[in-house]
Amino acid sequence: MTDSGDLVVGRGPADDPPDGKEQPIAAVLADVDGTLVPRSKELTPRTIRAIRSLHERGTLFAITSGRPPRGMFMLIEPLGLTGPMAAFNGGILVLPDLTVVDERCVPEEVAAEVIATIRAHGLYAWIYRGADWFVTDPHAPHAEREARTVRFQPTVVPSYDGLLDRVVKIVGVSDDHDLVARCEADVQARYCAHVSAARSQAYYLDVTHPTANKGVVVERLSRYYGIPLEQVATVGDQPNDVLMFVRSGLSIAMGNAGPEVQRQATYVTASNEEDGFAQAIEQYVLPRAVPAPPR
Repeated sequence: MTDSGDLVVGRGPADDPPDGKEQPIAAVLADVDGTLVPRSKELTPRTIRAIRSLHERGTLFAITSGRPPRGMFMLIEPLGLTGPMAAFNGGILVLPDLTVVDERCVPEEVAAEVIATIRAHGLYAWIYRGADWFVTDPHAPHAEREARTVRFQPTVVPSYDGLLDRVVKIVGVSDDHDLVARCEADVQARYCAHVSAARSQAYYLDVTHPTANKGVVVERLSRYYGIPLEQVATVGDQPNDVLMFVRSGLSIAMGNAGPEVQRQATYVTASNEEDGFAQAIEQYVLPRAVPAPPR
């Protein structure tokens, strides 16, 4: 516990640099739900202040999420975002005006098979096609929650026939978290050559193009800005965030993350209900923050 009363969970398993010196941090890439925002889905004042402190130092701040681009739009102004954002776990890169920079779709010939596999496990299946969200059952678990989070309603269709040519993300949904985990393993085993499959929440399985994952987002961010991977910090809470942990020089898991996620991080901070993101930036990043190279 710090003097301010903040909970500090401590160091994870990552090794110290071989020369004993900590790398500077020129960029921070953060997940959104469960990381940047608490259950209310609203940014806290402390989180906004922490990100402003990064901007003041010239350190790059970017976000990546399983959300669609429209579901990230409300974060742009309060966070002062000026560069690309990675929606759908990297399936789409957009600028702050939502102009699409890059789009990576699930192969059409695989999409129908993945949906059938998800349904065979007893999960509901949603698809995101371009900027639109499609469901066959508007009363499926978490549909209302998702609509509140992304701030737009899905399009209800009788089937996904004729809609599988530009699918950026398929989502399997169930309140049986063990079932979601088993479905994740099955989809990975069957289709790993064609898709990336990882849980973005305990009740969501996200299926995207094989190069649309948060680890690839770290690499693309590094190349785009000319920042070495070891100078990138990542913050997240779900299994789909682990891929960005292993590619970044500094990784921070939220206190609300599961043990399998926390074990992969350099540090563990407090939960998203305790301003854990802001605490992580203040304690682990700002002391090492340096300006990003000019673009």
